[in-house]
Amino acid sequence: MGTKNTRIADNPDDPADLLPEESVLSLDDYLEMQAAVGDRTRFEIVYRLTHSGDLTPTELDDVMDIDDSTLHYHLNKLRDVGLIEKRVQTERDSDGLYAYYRATVLGEVILENGVEELLRREWDFSEAYDSTSN
Repeated sequence: MGTKNTRIADNPDDPADLLPEESVLSLDDYLEMQAAVGDRTRFEIVYRLTHSGDLTPTELDDVMDIDDSTLHYHLNKLRDVGLIEKRVQTERDSDGLYAYYRATVLGEVILENGVEELLRREWDFSEAYDSTSN
């Protein structure tokens, strides 16, 4: 009987109850983040920003080879859910003013503990189900 009560406490009926009472974000906010990074283009943007640091839209376009309007659509989606942030250079240099994008802490965490973790674990899955290793 004690095990059952512990299990209920660890796995509440409402998944929103997994969040602390003082949580700044709701379950829906977290699900929106997960849905956003679930798109291949947006995943790649967060991946590149996490592993390469701040990048301009031009730099992202160069490595991803997508048109400008598509890139900005996905950048805006990621900004809206809080996975990336935009930083604008305040002083003009010889090349003008630039906007840079970077992954937020939430973007880094959802990438590292989400799809990227599953991709890394694919090696473990392959070994576990490899019939030639027996």
